[in-house]
Amino acid sequence: MPRPDPCPRCPALPRRALLQAAAGAALSGVLGLPARALAAHGEAAEDEFFLFIHASGGWDVTLWADPRNESKGLVTPATTDNTDTAPLRLWVDAPAAGGAKSFAPVTPKGSSLTFGPGIGALADLHDRLCIVNGLAMNTVSHPDGTAFATTGRHLSGGRVLASSLDAICASELGASQTFPAVSVQFPSAFVGDRLDRRAVPLTVGDIGTISRSLARARHYDTDEDRAAVTALLSEEARSLAARSRYTDALNGFAIQSEALGKMLNAGLQDVFSRGKLIQAHPELDHKARFARQAAVNAAFAIEAMRRNVVRCVSFASDGFDTHTSNYRQHAATQQELFDLIAALLGSLDKAPHPTRAGKKLSDHTHILVTSDFCRTPQLNTAMGRDHYPNNSAMVISPRFRGGISFGKTDPEQLLPAPAKTFQGGPRPIAPPDLLATFLFAFGIPPLEHLRDGEVVPELLQRP
Repeated sequence: MPRPDPCPRCPALPRRALLQAAAGAALSGVLGLPARALAAHGEAAEDEFFLFIHASGGWDVTLWADPRNESKGLVTPATTDNTDTAPLRLWVDAPAAGGAKSFAPVTPKGSSLTFGPGIGALADLHDRLCIVNGLAMNTVSHPDGTAFATTGRHLSGGRVLASSLDAICASELGASQTFPAVSVQFPSAFVGDRLDRRAVPLTVGDIGTISRSLARARHYDTDEDRAAVTALLSEEARSLAARSRYTDALNGFAIQSEALGKMLNAGLQDVFSRGKLIQAHPELDHKARFARQAAVNAAFAIEAMRRNVVRCVSFASDGFDTHTSNYRQHAATQQELFDLIAALLGSLDKAPHPTRAGKKLSDHTHILVTSDFCRTPQLNTAMGRDHYPNNSAMVISPRFRGGISFGKTDPEQLLPAPAKTFQGGPRPIAPPDLLATFLFAFGIPPLEHLRDGEVVPELLQRP
């Protein structure tokens, strides 16, 4: 049930406005940002779209965001002895110890960023990338690292303690959408009573599952019968809402009932059809060895956002847990994922925004890419890398600065190093800080949803 207005004496001022005003006043002092800059980040957020991608298993950051190509301290770099370099377009041999060859760091023309060869086609889009290095994970457990990366909280007794970022954004900015959040093998979590229940992520293992569930036989009822039932359910919900003290939930029922007709529409059903998605977006590599399923999910994101039926799409891309000789393909796995994201951006650049005339879909689509943690800097006896409590992440968003790398790591141990002075003193950036910054960029008060984390203004575009 929705909570009462925190200011019963001020019914004309919406609860969100109160929260934003309070958050803006507090953060403008703490961050040193002008109030007008804070306010601008919350403007017109209701027609933004969000894409959350999780590289499942824990990636090797030395191959893309935090490149290491020489032996130093604990670091054993990727070389021709432990990496299959043939598929890597950006691998250029560089001297390494023992006669093998490591890679030359990738520095795109006109950029101050340096990447490893796994970055793939995203190297050409360096000016749109906001890279965060040295994320302090404080865990080497897959479930715990995944939860920490997406919710900002560690597990307690194996239980997720907070809602994930996709559920929060869907609740705050997309609860009235036909599908506020669709999650495909992504670690989505909806915890507690803070969020709108309409924003519970629709979680599936395969996007085609939704298409099959929308199929309806015509032997027992017709489209006209279904339309009549939908109208009746909507009318009843509106009538009950008019007599209720807390109208949000019942109005939500009415919105959901009205959405039923849209969900059963044949055109919408095609949005969830694996075959139709592959056919509609051949520019995505649907024959990829490591990111084949992710390509279908990316095609779904494009179509669902283009038709304005979803607010948040989240999906996982696996293959990154390389403890043994399968590490030889780790850089190729990264390349396929980053190539896919580059192709996705190209498609979003060409698609018009569904509600903003003259705007591209990419102008209002915001992407966050995370992983469980990173892999050890040294190789193990099985010629793979194990779990390590460090991480990198990437944001691609018009509201974040592009072409920058924030955060640092120790050069010999690859462990997070202090990135800046936070309220408690110098320390590395951590997932709660990144999540808080992401929420703040869209006018969502972080303290309303996160226990920990400080907004990092260095990551944000200044209006």
